[in-house]
Amino acid sequence: MSEFLSGLFAIPFLTGLALAVVLPVLGCFLRLRHEWIAALAYGNVAAAGSLAALALGMPLVGGGLAASATAVFVKRMMGTGRVRATAYAFFLVGGWAVAVLLAANLPMAERIGHALFDGQLYFAEVGHLVAALSVAVVVLPLLLALSRRLLLCEIFPQHFRLQGLPDWPVHVGFDLLTVVVLAAATLSLGVMAGFSLAFLSPWVAFARARSWRQGLFVAVALGVTGYTAAFALALAFDQPFGPMLCLVLLGGALAAAGISGPKRTIL
Repeated sequence: MSEFLSGLFAIPFLTGLALAVVLPVLGCFLRLRHEWIAALAYGNVAAAGSLAALALGMPLVGGGLAASATAVFVKRMMGTGRVRATAYAFFLVGGWAVAVLLAANLPMAERIGHALFDGQLYFAEVGHLVAALSVAVVVLPLLLALSRRLLLCEIFPQHFRLQGLPDWPVHVGFDLLTVVVLAAATLSLGVMAGFSLAFLSPWVAFARARSWRQGLFVAVALGVTGYTAAFALALAFDQPFGPMLCLVLLGGALAAAGISGPKRTIL
């Protein structure tokens, strides 16, 4: 650990560590809402928006956030239920296609596009670290503050309607928090590494934890442990970090869940 916190890799390690805490928590809420595919869909949209910003001479993070926020409101206009799941499929396919086309046709975009999908954590700078820490400090308390309302929306879908209250602020607020986290993750970890942290750790947590709170703790513990192990292995064997993280988390998830298949014990 001391090697990570000193020298060349201190900022990259701490940047990813902050995201390795917040992404599993976000992933638990996405899994609760049966929207885990959103982590991949919004990641692709953020990548496309970042490359579009490059073409316009704008900051990459601004383009990623703007594109993802636009997707949130498009999804809202499309409706709920099965239509919502269809929207994520559209975002995933469209975001990937636009990002690849921009990367193929813009100067410098191929290198940046490769970094957005595969990750550029080793090249993280102070700005990336500040963004990751800001996201963690702001988003985690807001997610916990929304927790009760999100649980009510899932377990008692008619609760707000029966109380004469709109539920759209809860859904839109959560979606906006989601795109902020995923935009930051895409710019630092890459699309697939961010998705693996948001999907695999919560998958194990939902399979093995006995309560919602325990599930959040398990997801974060697995995410941080897997991230640290992947960072060490990638450096030791001189391998790209993103694929290493995906393999470490996948192996850990399969080992924790058991070959016979997990039994869901929470919610």
